[in-house]
Amino acid sequence: MAAEIRVRFAPSPTGYLHIGGARTALFNWLFARHHGGTFVLRIEDTDRARNTEEAAAAIYEGLRWLGLNWDEGPHVGGNFGPYFQSQRNEIYERHLKRLQDAGHIFEDQGALRFRSPREHVIVDDLVAGKIDFDLSNEQTHPDMTVRRPDGSWIFHFVNVVDDMEMRISHVIRGEDHLSNAAKHIELYRALGAEPPRFAHIPLILNRDGSKMSKRDQGASVDYYTKRGFLPEAVRNYLCLLGWSPKDNREKMPIDEVVKLFDLNKILRSHATFDPDKLHWLNGEYAHELSDERFQELARNALTASGIKLENFADDYIRSALETCKGKINTFDELPAYCGFYFNDDFEYNAEGVAKHFTAENRPRLLAVRDAFAGLEKFNAAEIEATLKATAARLGLKPAVLIHPTRLAVTGSNAGPSLYHLLEVLGKEKVLARIDRALSIGR
Repeated sequence: MAAEIRVRFAPSPTGYLHIGGARTALFNWLFARHHGGTFVLRIEDTDRARNTEEAAAAIYEGLRWLGLNWDEGPHVGGNFGPYFQSQRNEIYERHLKRLQDAGHIFEDQGALRFRSPREHVIVDDLVAGKIDFDLSNEQTHPDMTVRRPDGSWIFHFVNVVDDMEMRISHVIRGEDHLSNAAKHIELYRALGAEPPRFAHIPLILNRDGSKMSKRDQGASVDYYTKRGFLPEAVRNYLCLLGWSPKDNREKMPIDEVVKLFDLNKILRSHATFDPDKLHWLNGEYAHELSDERFQELARNALTASGIKLENFADDYIRSALETCKGKINTFDELPAYCGFYFNDDFEYNAEGVAKHFTAENRPRLLAVRDAFAGLEKFNAAEIEATLKATAARLGLKPAVLIHPTRLAVTGSNAGPSLYHLLEVLGKEKVLARIDRALSIGR
């Protein structure tokens, strides 16, 4: 492509960053990076009643979390600002006057409307193909408002003006805007400007086929940050919603996606959002984290859950978390998985109590406790050998002792490797917890 590539993401700050908006931003960012172009962030804040600074901040934070740095826009600047529509009123006035002087605007009950040429408009879309929109019927396609009676601007007009002024070469947005493209082309022509190339990407649907709305769980980028998803995993998954590298790969580093991404690889069919697949993909990324990053994210997750890590030695925390790496998919799973390390007064799993804290198992658990009490070295290897020797002496398989022992010291039927977690807890704490379990039902 010889012409300079300039694309934009233009959200309205009326709420959180929707996952669909994030996918749109990502596709624009990928296209710009693939072609060495410019990615512009523009805030469409003309809705005075609904726009908030908090919502704008959520957009910035969500994009930064996903690693989608913008080349022009808020906090960055650029040669085509301001990048807030609320600050561009003089620009809109100037272009409105051009339309008025050319006879394209008329007043209707205080509102200003654009007089449609009443023609067929062909949108040559890079994803959807050529589509012929018949705008000749005034009943089905009334003249669009460009300015309300209260003086506020309508999306269609300011959107076109901004894209013209910011020299946007490609408009990449959701398929729900496809019908707007014909109206926008009419405005471009009336303003004597060449329209950008359009690429309308497929909508994101829930697994039941319904359109993903703001009310759906998981529709917000903030949902994933709070749950402890990894930004690289969420970004990777969003790449696959409507785009494919054509070789069925799913886990791909972003640098490779940038090399492969182009609009001709965007799929025409709707994309289905599968939370289970994202959960799995996040686990794949989580398992590959460096020890340092895993420790940092794990500590943040535990602290956010209310666990007071300052009450524990750093070496103890580090050793405890080492037993968890590669065992969780998202960091919000961590408090339930390893919270027992930081709480002696945990509750026992009720099903586990009924199954493993039986009268038959009580003397077996006591035998394990006595065997552990006799250990001089309380490390994983010695613990494993001792438990297996105790099982052999009792004529049992080790699993018969492993389950009640795990339940006694963690309150759960599942978790990190038993022998390693016992070593981390230490002999004194393990014996005390087994004593506590043996006291149940006395």
